[in-house]
Amino acid sequence: MRAADDIEKLRRALAAEHAALFAYGLLGARTSGAVRERMSAAFDAHRARRDQLRTLITARGGRPAEADASYALPFFPANATQAVKLAVHLESGVTAAYLELVSARDPALRRHAALAMQEAVTRSYGLRPDQPPAFPGMPSTAAPAVSTPASPSAGQAGN
Repeated sequence: MRAADDIEKLRRALAAEHAALFAYGLLGARTSGAVRERMSAAFDAHRARRDQLRTLITARGGRPAEADASYALPFFPANATQAVKLAVHLESGVTAAYLELVSARDPALRRHAALAMQEAVTRSYGLRPDQPPAFPGMPSTAAPAVSTPASPSAGQAGN
């Protein structure tokens, strides 16, 4: 029953989106300014993904998972810094939920999952105050200039 497996994977991704929406609703109320704008944009993005997943599940004959009334958070954010930390944690959870969907039988679902993971990771890094290096593991200082051996001059070549 491969189709049923795909539906279950979709339902788990949907459950992650429900949890993210719950948390982003809380985070938006606890932030202001540019951070609140990013939280609101993340909320809108997760709402769109939630709606897409509901459609995908229904189109395959499945029944979408409903949102819980409340979700346990790993910690309760008391300030904007903690709100960002929680948002980054949420995006990691959403990424993990879509990672399972990448193994779906349907190539369209695999593509959907890969794009959703890409969006979640991008959102996560966009929320962090310090951006990671462009090439993790590479030294952050400039590399020494590479010198090339001097070529023999025309007068020395024939000697």
